Amino acid sequence: MKLFIGADHAGFALKEALRKKFSNRLDLVDLGTDTEESCDYPDIAKELCLNVLKNPKSLGLLICGSGIGMAIAANKIAGIRAACVSEPISAGLARQHNDAQVLCLGARIISEDRAVECLEAFLRQTFDVQHHRHQLRIDKISKLEKNS
Repeated sequence: MKLFIGADHAGFALKEALRKKFSNRLDLVDLGTDTEESCDYPDIAKELCLNVLKNPKSLGLLICGSGIGMAIAANKIAGIRAACVSEPISAGLARQHNDAQVLCLGARIISEDRAVECLEAFLRQTFDVQHHRHQLRIDKISKLEKNS
């Protein structure tokens, strides 16, 4: 599976730790940042989300201080469903019920071990096509993007 990964300066250290931990199991594409120097998370979120959209079977991981800024920016890209989580149950449900393609984590909020658990839960789940209600809700979200 291809996983695009990106972080701002606050998420750099956690991104590096997760990149090292998962690089042997995934086709990881690191989109930066490459230092702890201040940078703007919307730029990284945009690049990652556009790459995810161009590669439909891929997923994305965005990391900033809280995860919230990355999630807000990512969800501005039409077609992207990004979830900011701090525990693995929500990470799995984001994939299973919401077909989220992007996981957002807060490096100042969760530990490295918890981040690993969240990413593993996100990667382990797939969208629940058995229950049509989930697709109906995603269709409604898509209509919201077109009407705004």
